[in-house]
Amino acid sequence: MVLFPAELHVSRSLHRRLRSGCLETRVDTDFAATIRACAAPRRSGPGTWINLEMIAAYEALYAAGFCHSIETYAAGRLVGGVYGLALGGVFFGESMFSTAADASKVALVRLAAECRERGIELIDCQVASAHLASLGAREIPRREFIARLTRLARRDPVGSWAGA
Repeated sequence: MVLFPAELHVSRSLHRRLRSGCLETRVDTDFAATIRACAAPRRSGPGTWINLEMIAAYEALYAAGFCHSIETYAAGRLVGGVYGLALGGVFFGESMFSTAADASKVALVRLAAECRERGIELIDCQVASAHLASLGAREIPRREFIARLTRLARRDPVGSWAGA
């Protein structure tokens, strides 16, 4: 499942949430807290695939400028976010979390905007879900996915997201 940033669908209720100002987004301000929140146990099960070794690996990639996080805050408290790997014109979304209504959706809206600004044409959502489909993500044939990756990942890096 992929999301083309220009095809992001924002519902009326999500537009209202964005305009309300009750949720604020930041970029790369607390990668460590974001990945750890993504690794925390969920209501649906005891944990995730994100173990301590994976966290260390992604933190090293973050330090090297390849991984990024979009964080959502309510009243100064981290309540949602998404993190992933940016290579050329592709963002590989690894995981997202939410502890407040719409917090992960708000982070995804900001991620799509950051991707459009940086010329990133494809967000790899990896796993198909109704949640992502409602936001405009769709499945594409494997052959098309490989062709797009081959072309887009070869682009020059998009550079630092710091200060975004």
